Amino acid sequence: MNFGTAWTSIMGECSKETAFGMLDYFYDMGGNFIDTANNYQNEQSETWIGEWMAQYPYRRDEMVIATKYTTAYKIVSEPTLQQSNFGSNNTKSLALSVEASLKKLQTTYIDILYVHYWDFTTGVEEVMQSLNHLVAQGKVLYLGISDTPAWIVVKANAYARHHGLRSFSVYQGRWSAAERDFERDIIPMCRDEGMGLAPWGSLGGGYFKPSQTNKEGGRNLPTTLTGKEEQVSAVLEKIANARSPPVPLTSIALAYVMHKTPYVTPIVGGRKLEHLKANIEALAIRLTAAELDEIETAYPFDVGFPMNFLALSPKGIKGPEDVIITKRMGHFDFVKSLQPVLPPEGVEQLGEEAKAKVLGYRFP
Repeated sequence: MNFGTAWTSIMGECSKETAFGMLDYFYDMGGNFIDTANNYQNEQSETWIGEWMAQYPYRRDEMVIATKYTTAYKIVSEPTLQQSNFGSNNTKSLALSVEASLKKLQTTYIDILYVHYWDFTTGVEEVMQSLNHLVAQGKVLYLGISDTPAWIVVKANAYARHHGLRSFSVYQGRWSAAERDFERDIIPMCRDEGMGLAPWGSLGGGYFKPSQTNKEGGRNLPTTLTGKEEQVSAVLEKIANARSPPVPLTSIALAYVMHKTPYVTPIVGGRKLEHLKANIEALAIRLTAAELDEIETAYPFDVGFPMNFLALSPKGIKGPEDVIITKRMGHFDFVKSLQPVLPPEGVEQLGEEAKAKVLGYRFP
């Protein structure tokens, strides 16, 4: 969403030259996953990504491109149009949006297509049938859903499975060390459904800043931190500075969500190359249990009913081993839940070339 100049007033500016430079570096480091949407930067984002891929033979097939439909993407570029058919979850909005995205991205298929958000105007039956039609045509390979209640995702996936349709395989939504609502229903739902997680906002939406606040600012946001962001930033900074050598606190913020549960691919942006480098640095960071606990106690968080009731703990439950009433019945052995894949111990202390070799990304 950061690649473009149309949203400079709220996101800051990222020129085409800068965007292409960041994409080149990302690719050279072994990156291949790009997330965008039909409306980002008033359609500049998809257009620029398509132009960048078109410069190189086979580049499109090397990349995994995720985009989204539902948002009315013509509001700014074609303001005189009647907008009702260019947004929503319905079949016509989907058809128009996908054809436009294919053209802008200069491709014949989309790797992952997200429902951008649930607008409560279209039933799961129509949505899943229409999405599956695109899969059958080869225009879309996999399906994702974003910013939608967990119960709707479960209902949609159940309908898809019972009717032999493609189901949602990844969920995208807001999750960071300062915004943990994701942990109430979304993470347990994804664990049970076998879905991946693509959290946005893991860097705090520009609010995770060092104590010596960067006067340049971020997405034209206030430079003074308040509340949870300030408390979490202080802990992230402490952990980041304790490393040898110190790392950006944003690297710790990314590492945090990747340590919490399996199959997490944070969606991150940035307007400068140093932002991207700091994000890549997070791949080498291995947090201790004590560090995770310190981050999670930076401010009070209660997962809420019924999970806190079943566990008699504000942390809730991750599996049957955490249900307090079950524990009182006797001793039981349970199969452990899947765990996140973490970097090997000691990799942070390696040189850059050795680190890249261990983690599987390229060394420039």
